[in-house]
Amino acid sequence: MLISIAFCASCEDKKKASEVKTQNTKEVASDVTDIVDSSEKIIQNSTDKYPKITNDNVVAFLTKYGEENPETKVLITTKYGDIVIELYQDTPLHRANFIYLVKQKYFDGTFFHRVVPNFIIQAGNSDLRSTPKKRAEIGKDYLLPAELDQGRKHSYGSISGAKEYRENPDKKSAPFEFFIFLGPQTSTSHLNGNYTVFARVTKGMEVVEKIANLKTGSSDEWPLENVYIEVKVMD
Repeated sequence: MLISIAFCASCEDKKKASEVKTQNTKEVASDVTDIVDSSEKIIQNSTDKYPKITNDNVVAFLTKYGEENPETKVLITTKYGDIVIELYQDTPLHRANFIYLVKQKYFDGTFFHRVVPNFIIQAGNSDLRSTPKKRAEIGKDYLLPAELDQGRKHSYGSISGAKEYRENPDKKSAPFEFFIFLGPQTSTSHLNGNYTVFARVTKGMEVVEKIANLKTGSSDEWPLENVYIEVKVMD
């Protein structure tokens, strides 16, 4: 049950507003205000160019977008350092979706919001009002068809799409969140064949390890110090 909850991409942030934040968190929050505002404007301006993504048009839209945007290298910047990732071409819908979100500046100002030492860190959500607003502009209800045919397994540094907590027999990915795996192979039996592995970390696993070991609240796995991210295409 714990693992199912862990990969719930649609879960609401249950942190109380009165939770004590560190001074560093307050400083970082102030620093990213411009980033969040800029990303909101970019997404709003893109609505004239791109339609909202739905479950009806997701395959056609991402197939075309992927053909027009073939990039595979992405840089994730955090206060703890940079993480470089490579997206796999044999998971074309997940690759195109990730590149689309990066270019729309969706991830900028979101967090690594869930950390489990020796297992995973998960990103793409936040407790800011800007995040659901950006999701609504892009298309808040669509899911990504599973891309599991290549049989790729979870390994140190692999990146997978998160999944909805509700019943999901088709193993579709929630489009806005992803997790980096760093646990032992003995922790992959419930992951392999159920979550689409669409990328890998090529540089910066020491940063991933630092984030994975941050202190969290007593009742959840959300870091006490918000780990903001900024993401850009490298190709």
